[in-house]
Amino acid sequence: MAKNFQRCRKKLSSGSGEINISPLIDVVFILLIFFIVTTVFVDETGVEIEKPRAASQQELDKNSILIGITAEGGVYHGGREIGVGGVRAVVGRLLKGDDLPVVIQADHRTATQKTVEVLDEAKLAGAVRVFVSTLNGS
Repeated sequence: MAKNFQRCRKKLSSGSGEINISPLIDVVFILLIFFIVTTVFVDETGVEIEKPRAASQQELDKNSILIGITAEGGVYHGGREIGVGGVRAVVGRLLKGDDLPVVIQADHRTATQKTVEVLDEAKLAGAVRVFVSTLNGS
């Protein structure tokens, strides 16, 4: 009888030794989807702008208010035209007590007066940190 028990034991333990990796693949895909969904995306102004070049640059937070000025003088935020008069309302609404930087992305062909008007409106809305976005000059 002891021989029968050992024979059964050998049959049970002599499997092929394969590991099922399908649960591992499921977990990897779930993690991949989680990281893709929770990634912070940078908002764009929604218009095509050729930035001017500058010798010095400073990196800013990903959480910032982006305002774009086209070569024709159109002022945009979030893909829609707001005009110079809408800058104060948009910036004031988005600040809500936060100290978010306002980044002005002006086309290099934009009139300086238009950029200064947008900068003034952002400061009148309560923005303390207002920057003009440029490309690296090198």
